[in-house]
Amino acid sequence: MKRTKERLTVTVDRALIRAGNRAVSAGQAQSLSGWVNLALSERAAKERRLVAMAEAISAYEHEHGEISAEEMEEQERADRRAAVVVKKRTAPRRRKASAA
Repeated sequence: MKRTKERLTVTVDRALIRAGNRAVSAGQAQSLSGWVNLALSERAAKERRLVAMAEAISAYEHEHGEISAEEMEEQERADRRAAVVVKKRTAPRRRKASAA
């Protein structure tokens, strides 16, 4: 049987260890190792997405020319205009009973 996992010794901030242990206690992870493995997996996926984005931008600029600061600013303005703002709904305040 081929092993798919290896033992790793690392130094981790105490706060992160506590967070991982809380996740295990809450049933959000089977073990601290599993929680750390998921975090590393998510980070690796993020890095792959960043590389893919950089490659896509490079290919676009190669074909259409460098994206200017003005184009970036205009896109930011367009994104802000198109954004949908979602406000957190809070429970209505209760009125205090007036003294009669």
